[in-house]
This record gives sequence, C-alpha cells and structure tokens, in this order.
Amino acid sequence: MIFLILSFVQKYKKKLLLPTTVIMFVLFFFYQIYFKSAPPKADSIQPIPTNETFIEQEAPSEYEDIAVFVEVKGAVNKPGVYELSEGDRVLSAIELAGGYLAQSDTKSINHAQKVEDEMVIYVPLEGEVIEQIASISTPGNSNGGGLVNINKADASILTTLPGIGPAKADAIISFREENGPFKETADLMKVTGIGKKTYEKLEALLTAK
Repeated sequence: MIFLILSFVQKYKKKLLLPTTVIMFVLFFFYQIYFKSAPPKADSIQPIPTNETFIEQEAPSEYEDIAVFVEVKGAVNKPGVYELSEGDRVLSAIELAGGYLAQSDTKSINHAQKVEDEMVIYVPLEGEVIEQIASISTPGNSNGGGLVNINKADASILTTLPGIGPAKADAIISFREENGPFKETADLMKVTGIGKKTYEKLEALLTAK
C-alpha cells in the first residue's frame, strides 16, 4: 500500500505541487484565525498599569490637642503667658516659665492640677501675705485655677483677700447685686473704697468669670 502511494506521488509530483501548496496555505490561514480569536487564558492576562497613586490617608485622631494659654506670675524665672495643651498640669506651666526662684514659696502650688484657658498661676515669695489665699478653690467661688471669682464669692471668701475687710466685702456684694456681674476684674475699682493700689495687689488673685 505504501509502495503504491509513493509510486503515485513520484509519478504525479509536479502536478500535485500546486494543490499541496494551496492546501497548506489554507490550513495555515485557518490556524492563525482560530488561535487569534480564542479567549485568553486566565494566567496569561497581565494587570494593566495605571498612573494613579493611592495614598493611604492617616485616620483623624480621636482626640485633638486643644491649646490653652496660661499666665505664670510671681517668683519664677521667666514670668509670662505660655501655651499648653488641655490636660497639662501646673507643673508643665512652671517648667515653661523657667522654674522657681530660690526665694519662692511653693507650698500653696498644686503641681498636679490641670491647667485651664486664661488661668493665672501666681507663685508668692517667702513670707508674702497673698500666699494665704493663693490656693483657694472653693466650689462655686473659684474658677478652679486658684482664683477668687468676684461674681460668685461670698463675704467669707472675699475677706481672705489682702486689704478686703467685712465692710469692703459687703460693698462688693452690694455693687454686683445692684449693677449686675463684673465684666472684668478691673471693674472692682468702681466699688467704693477700692482704689487702684488695692486692686493692683488683688489683680493676680481674681477672676470675673
């Protein structure tokens, strides 16, 4: 059988050359069309690069720092107004003010107390009279920062202030009852019997909140 096929090809090879070539070309053509139209395999698909850059944004902090401003006065190396964060302690304010002078009296200073905005921290010298009331923090009569609130303090608290006796304490209470709350501590000089010199001694110890 094979011998007959070989003899046939040998005899008619010139006549078979053209049809064979055409058949090969047609087969090649259909082969190319089939494989180009076939769906790509999963492992042959490459990710398309993009120019977008995704930046992971930092999540906002649950608690943001709230700035508070505190004035440190008296027997410290650098008196002044300092910025702290809500929740900081009096100790931090004293450190910002350069620490205490050698002759300061720190017995009345509560270093663990949290600072508040507009708070005044007064550090007395040894033997200074105002040391006796520097740490007053009576509920309802003080703003929590060691200051006497002249809008809320009663006579017993007012008389602890230097230069304020029972008569002047009554005059302060009568003034605010007749004219309304003090808008600022300097309004205390409107009270009969309290002049500029007296007020200057009291200024660091008062609040009008």
